Amino acid sequence: MSQEPMANRNFFADLGQLSLEMRFEPGERMTFTIVNGGGLVPDGHTETVVVTVQEVRPEVFLTSWKEESGATITHLEDVERGRVYSRITLADGTPVALAGTIRPLD
Repeated sequence: MSQEPMANRNFFADLGQLSLEMRFEPGERMTFTIVNGGGLVPDGHTETVVVTVQEVRPEVFLTSWKEESGATITHLEDVERGRVYSRITLADGTPVALAGTIRPLD
């Protein structure tokens, strides 16, 4: 599972209820900043996580990570079409499904 296709790339994801900036770094790391937490997480929250990235096809990525809160997140990021699909399991086990847009910040 190579993370390199996303390394040093930055994105803004708008999932309707939730929006965030994602900054992928070398070494399977990603730093995200919550722009609008929509009641799920505080606005402005920033965290660096270990992320797994699998390129499904050029410019389509399956990413996943676990946050300090215990929440787990899986995204299907279709950069080519500007779409993102998110599946979140909150720390208490509550599932959340969101979809929206993704665009490069670079």
